[in-house]
Amino acid sequence: MPDTLSKLPSYYHTMSSAGGRGDATRASNKDGGGRGSGGGSGRGGGGGSSKKESILELAKLIDSTVRVKCLGGRELRGLLRGYDELVNLVLDECEEYIRSADDPERVTGRTRHLGLVVIRGTQVSLVSPEEGTEEIANPFLAGPDEDEVDDMLAKTEE
Repeated sequence: MPDTLSKLPSYYHTMSSAGGRGDATRASNKDGGGRGSGGGSGRGGGGGSSKKESILELAKLIDSTVRVKCLGGRELRGLLRGYDELVNLVLDECEEYIRSADDPERVTGRTRHLGLVVIRGTQVSLVSPEEGTEEIANPFLAGPDEDEVDDMLAKTEE
């Protein structure tokens, strides 16, 4: 067995001489090897201690009215009081837009008052300022005109 031990890297030598797994891990960490030594650049290869800047600029929207769309289809409106890096949001004076019973995709004009709410970031799909935005018709819902259909059919016959 001593011959096999001499062929192994040095941190394995400390493992066998330390007398146990816990001691070996501590011994190997002293040398800079082993798990969790912190010598690498981490995920993404960014390296250094510079923190990645967020693409969201929610700080500009603090204390203003925002509209939030969630993954399940809920739509909320309220004053943005806070947020974090996981896009967990705190809305005050929050109202939920009630969806139609006939068509769950369609939002009615009715609202339900919720008050102060915390929205988990994993559910947030859109955050937009209420001021300066307007709803437009979805161009993908309208079908093609009869003239457009005739033109398409003429092109396929050629």
